[in-house]
Amino acid sequence: MPDVHSFGIDPITCHAWNKDRTQVAVSPNNNEVQIYKLTAGKWNLVDTLSEHGQRVTGIDWAPNSDRIVSCGADRNAYVWTKAADNKWKPTLVVLRINRAATCVRWSPLENKFAVGSGARMISVCYFEKENNWWISKQIKKPIRSTITCLDWHPNNVLLACGSTDFKARVFSGYIKEVDEKPSSTSWGPKMTFGNVMAELGTGTGGWVHSVSFSANGERLVYVSHDSSVNVCDAANSMQVTTVTTEALPLMSVIWITDNSFVGAGFECTPMLFSFSGSKINFVSKLDESDSSKQAGKKISAMDRFKNLDSKATSSDTAAETTLSTTHQNTITQVTIHSGTKAKCTKFATSGVDGQVVIWDVKSLESAIAGLRIA
Repeated sequence: MPDVHSFGIDPITCHAWNKDRTQVAVSPNNNEVQIYKLTAGKWNLVDTLSEHGQRVTGIDWAPNSDRIVSCGADRNAYVWTKAADNKWKPTLVVLRINRAATCVRWSPLENKFAVGSGARMISVCYFEKENNWWISKQIKKPIRSTITCLDWHPNNVLLACGSTDFKARVFSGYIKEVDEKPSSTSWGPKMTFGNVMAELGTGTGGWVHSVSFSANGERLVYVSHDSSVNVCDAANSMQVTTVTTEALPLMSVIWITDNSFVGAGFECTPMLFSFSGSKINFVSKLDESDSSKQAGKKISAMDRFKNLDSKATSSDTAAETTLSTTHQNTITQVTIHSGTKAKCTKFATSGVDGQVVIWDVKSLESAIAGLRIA
């Protein structure tokens, strides 16, 4: 069974873990970032970061440098570091955008981060020691709409993004002030800042909700609002494989092995896919909840009376308001909890129901016939 943690009734728009997974940062759909610490099996609120003036839209926690970066609809981003008094202190980032920031990701080496926005641009930010602040360089062309998602290539230079112009793109995020000169990859040799390495379409056209590089950086999976799942294999002449699922759209996707990935979204349950050769296979929904149990559930006389009083119905179908899945509403984000993209042992999901759920890949393996995850 998955490990379920409730953080109230407010939707969780995004979350991020610290290095040893004893703390988690969540945003309950407002201008705050709440830091919870796991003590004796219970999550306790230990700090609230409230520098943002409007809703927080993205959080990322750098595991090694132990810094949190957050962005919000107030067009700002902050880098949070712990001071001597063990309190989180913000440093303002010079984003130079005139629309809401939508997403943020630390690079693998944690020496820069990228912020997507509604200003049709990506701000790649790095620390300038001379002035003691974070400044940014902008990637603008050929983006034509809001950036919805970001992910860094393992080489710390290439940057994938998805946007509402129905495109996923791979850019060079090379900044000579902080990066060593990169070597050529399967995505191309030209690495000047802002160079378009790839521009990829979706199935029938839909907002791209999430992008994820594989552990070796050779493949990019991206999902869009037309319920399509797409994989670009750079090592195979940039071949794009697309499959349109019968499920509702996925909101977040991430690789859990070199050949398999997990997506989740409006179906309210994680869904496992495998990729081999040039074929995407839907393997299984990963929620162990059994809908038949819910369907066969009897309602007591007292519950019948409560339903009549609060819902103006005494029907046994009142139980239908409770989903048969662990998450009771849309899943907004999937993250690696334990392991890496090459070999994930646990992953976490957060949702509109205010829950963070930790899924053990090993325990799910026996329920998935014909797929070896380990």
